[in-house]
Amino acid sequence: MDWGMKNRLSRMIKPSTGRSVMLAADHGYFMGPTRKLENPRKMLEPLLPFADTVAVTRGILRTSIDPEWDTPILLRVSGGTSILKDDLSDEEITTSMTDAVRLNVSAVALSIFVGTNHEKQSLVNLSRLVNEGEEFGMPVMAITAVGKELKKRDAKYLALSCRLAAEIGAHIVKTYYCDNFRKVVDGSPVPLVVAGGPKLDTELDVLNLVYNALQEGAIGVDMGRNIWQNDYPVAMIKAIRAIVHEKATVKEAMQVYTDNKGRATEQVAIHRS
Repeated sequence: MDWGMKNRLSRMIKPSTGRSVMLAADHGYFMGPTRKLENPRKMLEPLLPFADTVAVTRGILRTSIDPEWDTPILLRVSGGTSILKDDLSDEEITTSMTDAVRLNVSAVALSIFVGTNHEKQSLVNLSRLVNEGEEFGMPVMAITAVGKELKKRDAKYLALSCRLAAEIGAHIVKTYYCDNFRKVVDGSPVPLVVAGGPKLDTELDVLNLVYNALQEGAIGVDMGRNIWQNDYPVAMIKAIRAIVHEKATVKEAMQVYTDNKGRATEQVAIHRS
């Protein structure tokens, strides 16, 4: 691996822990202005100091992230469908590697849709992106997306998806946590981070997911809605960070959330007074 590739990965994955807290904020590329992401800059600004990486599209990067902010960028480069379509797997590469380099991002990401009508298309997209990434020293993350017809998160299916991504050359893979997640990890020769998916019912559910995924071999998380749709998003990302980088238990992380939630409430009260 070339120096540039290693350097970019080391910005995203904290060398001291070998782990990463990635903040997913690229949902608008197919969901539009989803709840709490209507104003990306307003949502992102207080969270970025606690994220090791933020995932966005080039449009949001250019319009909503200050160039002076120092959080590494994971650039979403695939798209072409919206939530109005029945089949979300019909994606193409939408952003060139040249533009990714121009934007000085730390990695690029796209979805693969194993088991869907556009499986081959998405895997060839990944192959093309990896080829270009090797040329430019740009890491590539593959995201094992689950289309509407493949909602079931099964270890066998996810292990297949992650392994295919690694075989094609992805440097890191984002996938879902599931029962028997160790099987998914053991079948992948590249690091895995877990998605949060739709917002979970409670903060405890989120923290348990993070803790269990790391215990079973994930190197971190790439979460969005379970952070920025929380009533206290800064408290939530700090709690997740405690598990990922400080090896906190779920109970300890819940205390981090509670303490920071209290501070946020105090700040609101001071502001209103």
